[in-house]
Amino acid sequence: MENKADFQYPHTFVLLGASGDLAKKKIYPTIWFLYRDNLLPEKTRFVGYARTKQTIQEVRQKSEKYMKVRPGEEEKFEQFWALNDYHAGSYDKRIDYELLNQLITKYEKGPVANRIFYLAVPPTVFSDVTVNIRNACTSIKGYTRVIIEKPFGRDDVSSNKLSQHLAGLFKEEQIYRIDHYLGKEMVQNLLTLRFANSIFDPSWNRENIASVLISFKEPFGTEGRGGYFDDFGIIRDVMQNHLLQILSLVAMEKPVSLNPNDIRDEKVKVLRHIRPIRKEDILTGQYIGNPEGKGDETLGYLDDPTVPKGSVTPTYALAALWINNSRWQGVPFILRCGKALNERKAEVRVQYKDVPGDIFDGHAKRNELVLRVQPGEAVYVKLMSKTPGMNFDLVETELDLTYSLRYREASVPDAYERLILDVFMGSQMHFVRNDELTEAWRIFTPILKELEDNKVKPLPYVYGSRGPQEADGKLKGYDFKYSGSYKWIKPTP
Repeated sequence: MENKADFQYPHTFVLLGASGDLAKKKIYPTIWFLYRDNLLPEKTRFVGYARTKQTIQEVRQKSEKYMKVRPGEEEKFEQFWALNDYHAGSYDKRIDYELLNQLITKYEKGPVANRIFYLAVPPTVFSDVTVNIRNACTSIKGYTRVIIEKPFGRDDVSSNKLSQHLAGLFKEEQIYRIDHYLGKEMVQNLLTLRFANSIFDPSWNRENIASVLISFKEPFGTEGRGGYFDDFGIIRDVMQNHLLQILSLVAMEKPVSLNPNDIRDEKVKVLRHIRPIRKEDILTGQYIGNPEGKGDETLGYLDDPTVPKGSVTPTYALAALWINNSRWQGVPFILRCGKALNERKAEVRVQYKDVPGDIFDGHAKRNELVLRVQPGEAVYVKLMSKTPGMNFDLVETELDLTYSLRYREASVPDAYERLILDVFMGSQMHFVRNDELTEAWRIFTPILKELEDNKVKPLPYVYGSRGPQEADGKLKGYDFKYSGSYKWIKPTP
């Protein structure tokens, strides 16, 4: 006879869209890492749900190569999969969710039953999925939390419609809008650097800072996913969410406390001070093939067979945002992102003004505080120093905190690990609140509409370059000085 305790699982994590790319490459590996490191609540079960008819063994085979099982972890890995189920069903039929509910309930014989639903599903089925979860799968013995992946709409109208739809089904504290950039180590470190160090605070204003550049660069193109990408473009895909979130953390005032809502209140206040982007403050680009490149580098965006002919969707964008408050008025916050560029990089570059009363005949370059988000987390301050020896020349150097050197033994978790654990803990700090989303779309919707209605043609740039040549001139116009004479080299351990 089976022991009743074998069916007492107070926590169930349900992954909808369990047959998709995101599930096998990110979510299954993430829940495995959390389970492996004993970070999840004891007695947690996992259920995958999708339209594809397959077994849990097939789900395992597809995910396994992404799960990085280390020697000695094989037994734990088997235990993990023993806690997994898979259920095939449609996204729009309530009966299938009732069957899913029966599967979950089977293991909820104890007094508490908490459920987390991760929606790794296409936007087209989002409405059906959330209605059916609410009607057929809500827990009656604990909390129900729903994790939502971007895109959160395409513009202000669709975003508001989505928000109203969700508000009719769940309370705001049940909804976790995930932006994985908010889970990255250096993005989280922004709060500490700003508010736990008095060295930065006195200079963190319009009197001292010339410009702030927030960059996201990828060295690859759409790689056959052009059809999906073309629906959204780089502005919606990266700038309106990831980069704007980072901007709000760089620019916000000190929160009353570290309470998640106090932090999010300050982020929203900053966004409310930003006017919608104007056409003169944006530059868009689209990559073309590099005739001297290899493989995919020879192909331009329009050469991707999944991209519509003559598409004017940008794969590169540079936009200046202006914060109309007493701390930042007149300081351009420049957001820059692009595909098929010369390197993989995400960073925040705070560039200080020129030294007044120059006595070095123009040889002193600008100071910069740089937060390297990826790859290779680092914080460094670029400053001027005298060259060693008899000469009195100036040289650019840095005060460097490179995580891989300073914290050799530390393991930096993946952003998804941190965020999914936050959902189990009930912490909303690193998730996007509804009013943040409203403000973000207010800033970006008018320019997106203008670019799309007028079919504005993006500037061409070669695959593997730094982007459109015109971008350098645009940066210069925003008082960002790029000398090209200094390059941070990641130290070798």
